[in-house]
Amino acid sequence: MPEIMTLSAELRERAGKGAARATRRAGRVPGIVYGGEREPMPISLEPRELSRALARRGFFATLVDLKIDGSVQRALPREVQYHPATDKPLHIDFMRVAATTRVTVTVPVVFINHEQSIGLRRGGILNIVRHGIDLNCPVDGIPDQLVVSLNGLDIGDSVHISAVVLPEGCRPTITERDFTIASIAASSAVREEAATIASTPPAAEPAAP
Repeated sequence: MPEIMTLSAELRERAGKGAARATRRAGRVPGIVYGGEREPMPISLEPRELSRALARRGFFATLVDLKIDGSVQRALPREVQYHPATDKPLHIDFMRVAATTRVTVTVPVVFINHEQSIGLRRGGILNIVRHGIDLNCPVDGIPDQLVVSLNGLDIGDSVHISAVVLPEGCRPTITERDFTIASIAASSAVREEAATIASTPPAAEPAAP
């Protein structure tokens, strides 16, 4: 069972831009809960609690129990609008979910065993192509993260999605190709050393006596 976050919310009487501005003037962040064959529900959240939640890694792949006026609605964060100058949240959307719901989420990637990578020990660098993978998952099987081992990888080697063990019922949204997640690239120092070796003429053999 994935981790479930709890956020407190209050029901808003009205929806719309004017009501949202009034909510922000009152010091709260407007939001909406939709889906699940029920009417959309306008809500508001306490800004500091919401900002702490948004700062957590993998927030958009985390189930949220919204405590709204004595009831609890399980939902998944879908979209946040930010102020262009201050980056403060202006509005947030949540989608209601049930046990049978399948959702598409971006799951963060974590890389381990750096010290066991031959290429990194030689001075190579980890080139991360995807910091997160879009997966279609059952709502009760969303992974907190995907773990990628760098064990044995040398300079020039790559890690593809086929090398990652996915939780049961989860599948990548990209299915037509075995896409790259990361690779081990040569650093500038390694490239310069290789170029120097390649340009150095072989030592002359000693003349026969």
